[in-house]
Amino acid sequence: MTFKLKSLPFAVAAIVASGALVGTAPAFAQTTEAAAAPQRVVVTGSLISRTNTETPTPVQVLTSADIQKSGKTSVAELLTDLAANGAGTLGTGFAGAFANGASGISLRGLTVGATLVLIDGHRMAGYPLSDDAQRQFVDVSSIPFDAIDSIEVLKSGASSLYGSDAIAGVINIKLKKNLTGTRLSAEYGDTQHGGGKTRRASISSGIGDIDADGYNAFVTLETRKQDNIKVYQREQFGYANRDWRARGGNNINLGVPTAVNSFLTPTNTPFLYNPSNPANPAGVSNVDNPANYVFLDPTKCNFQLYRAGGCQVNDRESNIQPATENVNLLVGMTKKLNDNWELALKGSLFQRQSENNRNAAPQAYNPTAFNGFNVVRNGQVTPAVGAIPSTLFAPGARVGSGFTNPFAQNARLYGYIADIGPTLRTDNKSTASRVSADLTGSAYGWDVSAAAGWTKVKVDADYSGNINRQNLYTAIRNGSWNVLGGNAPSLVDAVAPQFNNSLESTLSYADLVGSREILPSFGAGPLSFAAGAHWHKREQNAPPSSLTAIGAVNNTSAFTIGDETNTAIFAELRATPIKNVELGVSSRYDHYDTYGNSFTPAANFKWTPVSNFGLRGTFARGFRAPNPAEVGNAGSSFTFNSIADPINCPNGSRTTAGNVPTACSFAPPYLQTTNPNLEPEKSKSYTLGIIYEPMRGLNMTLDYYKIKIENLVVTRAGNDPSFVPNWVRGPVAPIDIATGVGTGTVVGTPRAGPILYAESPYINAGSTETHGIEADVRYRWRLANDMGTVSAALSAAHTFGYKTAVAGSEYQLAGTQGPSSVGGATGNPKQRGQFTLGYNRGPLDVTATVNYTSGFSTIDPALGETDCATTAEHVGGRLYFAGLIQPAQYCNVSSFTSTNLNVQYKLTQNLTLRGAILNLFDKEAPYDVATYGNSGAGTSYNASLHQPGAVGRFFSLGVNYTF
Repeated sequence: MTFKLKSLPFAVAAIVASGALVGTAPAFAQTTEAAAAPQRVVVTGSLISRTNTETPTPVQVLTSADIQKSGKTSVAELLTDLAANGAGTLGTGFAGAFANGASGISLRGLTVGATLVLIDGHRMAGYPLSDDAQRQFVDVSSIPFDAIDSIEVLKSGASSLYGSDAIAGVINIKLKKNLTGTRLSAEYGDTQHGGGKTRRASISSGIGDIDADGYNAFVTLETRKQDNIKVYQREQFGYANRDWRARGGNNINLGVPTAVNSFLTPTNTPFLYNPSNPANPAGVSNVDNPANYVFLDPTKCNFQLYRAGGCQVNDRESNIQPATENVNLLVGMTKKLNDNWELALKGSLFQRQSENNRNAAPQAYNPTAFNGFNVVRNGQVTPAVGAIPSTLFAPGARVGSGFTNPFAQNARLYGYIADIGPTLRTDNKSTASRVSADLTGSAYGWDVSAAAGWTKVKVDADYSGNINRQNLYTAIRNGSWNVLGGNAPSLVDAVAPQFNNSLESTLSYADLVGSREILPSFGAGPLSFAAGAHWHKREQNAPPSSLTAIGAVNNTSAFTIGDETNTAIFAELRATPIKNVELGVSSRYDHYDTYGNSFTPAANFKWTPVSNFGLRGTFARGFRAPNPAEVGNAGSSFTFNSIADPINCPNGSRTTAGNVPTACSFAPPYLQTTNPNLEPEKSKSYTLGIIYEPMRGLNMTLDYYKIKIENLVVTRAGNDPSFVPNWVRGPVAPIDIATGVGTGTVVGTPRAGPILYAESPYINAGSTETHGIEADVRYRWRLANDMGTVSAALSAAHTFGYKTAVAGSEYQLAGTQGPSSVGGATGNPKQRGQFTLGYNRGPLDVTATVNYTSGFSTIDPALGETDCATTAEHVGGRLYFAGLIQPAQYCNVSSFTSTNLNVQYKLTQNLTLRGAILNLFDKEAPYDVATYGNSGAGTSYNASLHQPGAVGRFFSLGVNYTF
């Protein structure tokens, strides 16, 4: 699939003139089949009810039937396939994310913070752990399938009605309103290549008929359990194999010495290394001399095996897909009151447990010069420990229990730390609670809607695998720690303490909206008006864990403590001043106690000169208020790309005499600091489109969009070319220095101490502008002789441009890896599409869905990286080709297409069987060597865009029974 559209006029002319889209159609677009008695409904993006659901603003609707036919087992998987979803998407496969375990949607690639997710049209508390420690979002992975009535995706700016965060659009997840009878459902699924077993079961039951009995009460309970998929279970595929030698790269398997690690690396058994033996033969580097090594367990490893890669440590812990378990409960009651008033009460408890590891290598005895730090007291950096004792042991010194340094010179200890578990790990339980009340009715000629609610998301996190290095080196030097393992549990607990933390985000809200026709005749139709008020208070209490706060462990979990209160008034006016022309205007005034006020107007139109053709367009201003993570008491540490130390490796070469090889390519830590003086991000958005029904059963829409966001809230590192980090360095200490002869090194004194961190504050800087087209088409026809009904649907998006500007420099990022500094290098493809083909006859229903994502370059011009020969190292921080020339085939990420098949058969009126195959043709995830938003240490695929290609073919069977 190749798009060559250059402008909106060309696109419109081509489609209208040629009918090129006939025979294809939009995923889940509104049907044009007339209902017998049209009802007035409120569509997301408006406050005024209407009978024609094809609105001036582009809205994509996913019904409960669409959701069931997708073959997916979670809302996160379903929404990730939206054609409008783009760069910065937070998927469950993004193992290194600050918001570990959660999922968020990024419409138009403008980050999860610019997409507002509503539940029943109201705000929901955000996940306590913000994306990139900054952007608030709603975790869609915790919302159950069976509780959903429909999902409406508003693909235009909507701050004039909904306020902050609705810059790129709105996703409104509508939960069930009423239910009668009882429905039982069960499903089981498994992957072809191992791991990932999925079990799901639900029961829904309701009593009472709204019209006949005046009430309805229901309950739905759903459980879902999904096993993890380990990286080693996919090692037969290139993206999960860490040995790149056959592909022109390095072997980056754990425990394998290479030039990348200066031939010194932890392995399957600890060893002592003498870095300064004066007796080395002439011309022999210290690392090449077996006399400089003593392996503490020679039955497992010796020098010859070590140098041949025979002491490799197999990674059995990193995840392609983490294990998750969900238990979800929704209860609701609707009661008719007097005079056509209606009260709806809902309560829900959505709980998700996940088992995540940060996919880091096992902790090693190799020292780091800095143990822990934190950012506390409103942005004041407080190093907690600073420099720690080295693992350089004097001659005869103890090296734990039973070992001493046998060399006449100082020696270093290399190896993975025994007894503490294989890697950093976080087990978290997320509990989302919600209570809401909606009162609707009519009074004094007004249709009135009043709502109030309380929402809370609590995350209980258990951490393991972190090291208290002071305790570790003290135990090694006093001889109480056995470096080979078998240590007492109490000593292990002191060295690798397991600790926990509780984090909460709460949001209380109240809404009042009234609408009416203020003039029954205004031109060719009535003049309708709606006005309302909104209030919410958000509190985020996500403190650092006790051990992180004092720096006892170097845990990078972000923390945020703060609150905000928002009050707003808003209004909408809609009229038909002349025949077939609908005009609408709206505006909103917000007050935030954190920064001040925002005013956001909007306008839209729809013109239908003939019954089967219409033009529509919108203009809207939007904003995103700085949140507590940006202006409150918050902090985090992060890395995002590799650099060379400007002092210890000024030319970036590991082999230049005097350079420190380990300083030539590493990802430096930054400490994120808040800024109480931030202003909100501000946006302007436009859409212009056509609505066309060339024949009965075929309708299509094509919309052009343009969104520009200014005054971006970004971290200074990576977003301000003038930024020169003020590196905080550790003390100067002896380290391996290149001799200038091959890969040889000698121990010497570097020019400066090692880089520990630099502060990077949030700033308002630059802008992002994106524009493109989105097509949604649906075609439905009945076959002759009662042979059934065939339906086709297409939802496609093409990005003309994605431009970012900072400090006077402008970068075009559409079709590249960028912007990696704000999107996890998750990629910015120009095209995405979803095509659905369905067949229904009697009890049989078959649906095939094809998801397409175009390829893109691995460069990121916004980082100054325009040479694809080094993108793996400089953009993704990956060492696949470090010190080598990256082969040309890895300069681009290939396009990816996956096909899902879902079959349902109704055996009886009550019993339905279904089966699904996801990734039907078992398409493998393409290489993306420059992403760092992937799953698994060392994996080379894009988890945000190509996760189905890493999971592989997935089979599921299910059954529904109603009575």
